[in-house]
Amino acid sequence: MKSLTPIRQIDGLRDYVRRQRADGQRVGLVPTMGALHDGHLSLVEAISQQADAVIVSIFVNPTQFAAHEDLDTYPRHETEDLQILATTCATAVFAPSAGEMYPSGFATSVAVEGPAKGLETDMRPHFFAGVGLVVTKLLLQALPDVAIFGEKDYQQLLVIRRIVRDLDIPVEIIGGPIIREADGLAMSSRNAYLSADQRVIAGRLNQILRALAEAADPPDIAEAKAHDALLEAGFSAVDYACIRDAETLAAPDVQTTRRRALIAARLGDIRLIDNMDAR
Repeated sequence: MKSLTPIRQIDGLRDYVRRQRADGQRVGLVPTMGALHDGHLSLVEAISQQADAVIVSIFVNPTQFAAHEDLDTYPRHETEDLQILATTCATAVFAPSAGEMYPSGFATSVAVEGPAKGLETDMRPHFFAGVGLVVTKLLLQALPDVAIFGEKDYQQLLVIRRIVRDLDIPVEIIGGPIIREADGLAMSSRNAYLSADQRVIAGRLNQILRALAEAADPPDIAEAKAHDALLEAGFSAVDYACIRDAETLAAPDVQTTRRRALIAARLGDIRLIDNMDAR
């Protein structure tokens, strides 16, 4: 089995990319926060079809967590992650420290609107500023030919595409399909936090999402039914259950050609999200 020694410094990452390019290699990037599962590995496999050298980044980004969120308890399993990646098509791992990414005196921010408005930012107003900042940094640090992000974080994917387009970052952004458990629950590092009873309830999320996506009712009625169904299933709170324009995440109108159903619901302190194409 191959071994992967993580690259810790930005200069080391750039040197690795230069060497791959000198060899005529196409470079791909898979940004992650670690605690890898099959969903992440599907992204590594998918990007390997479009790149010769595949870099996986592992960095728990502090700027996307609010003070009350789970930064300190977010799962960190670098040794296990490296062992897992050694069995995949990954050719390098970039695992910087927080100090490397945000050195003393760091004073720059990224403001995003457009698809960043609403949904996640209604509950976590800081979130996409933090995501936009770290992804912009990773893309500029590596300047890969292509980078991949999972469609489970659908709003995030649209925000990143908007940033790349607006800032003229020469990286192709592709989406990876959602990988699901046998009962349809979208794979997530946070699923490990679920108790046995919560895991049973969580399995209903995808069923309710599919009913929302396939509903013939007007969006407001379908959304209200999904909201009530989530609470009846045992979820403790619903952040949103909605149908949106799949390209902009605005409320659908007569100009909308594709729609997306999106849900964020809570089981105690655990927040689950999911989405799919809607009729």
